[in-house]
Amino acid sequence: MGKTKLAKVRIVLVEPAGALNVGSVARVMTNMQLEQLVLVKPQCDHLGEEGRRMAVHGVEVLRKAVVVESLAEALVGCGRAIATTARPRSLATQLETPRTALPWLLGENIDSALIFGPEDRGLSNEELNYGQRFVCIPANPVYPSLNLASAVAVCAYELAICEENGEKRENLPLSEPLATLDALEGYYEQLESVLLHIGYLYPHTAGARMEKLRRLFNRVSLSELEVGMLRGILSQVEWAVEFLHSRWE
Repeated sequence: MGKTKLAKVRIVLVEPAGALNVGSVARVMTNMQLEQLVLVKPQCDHLGEEGRRMAVHGVEVLRKAVVVESLAEALVGCGRAIATTARPRSLATQLETPRTALPWLLGENIDSALIFGPEDRGLSNEELNYGQRFVCIPANPVYPSLNLASAVAVCAYELAICEENGEKRENLPLSEPLATLDALEGYYEQLESVLLHIGYLYPHTAGARMEKLRRLFNRVSLSELEVGMLRGILSQVEWAVEFLHSRWE
């Protein structure tokens, strides 16, 4: 069977606590032709007996799982990322269902990521900042939190159905590929530094303000060229501030 666009989607688990869950995730990924599993600071031995037992024929996905120390590292090279949450009031941004949002990950010529939080708490607000869109699986409002493996299974199924049906997706213009998420992180770090330096941001409110700015730019889906242009503007601002400061001394 040839490679599908599903092979370019990373399933990212942040600090998974249970080897049984990780093994189950590997199994359902294999069922749905998803190949890339990334574990951010796993709190369990995913290659131990429990994980391998639950993975069954998904052991190969488990063996090839990439272990990293940070969510930023897990997303290096990705152009799109969707974060999952069961907390609809934790974000100002609109939450979407898997069926509505997940086809976006299957754009042409792009690596993408679907991010899941730890079993006991889900993704923190800081971790949610890495998502460009946000998915909440419709469930009983009295008890909306799904088991990690179950949540991955729902989303993996929706991705597989989308791929099988060949649903219309956004195609990326070949002349202007999207900026990778690590490139965007570099831009956000520079932006925060410059805005702090010129007094637009204050240290005690910078985090909240930067969250709003991230949401704004994530809605636009910046290209590599656009990020380069914006960083060039910031560099010029930095130069101008230093020049004026030297003139005043």
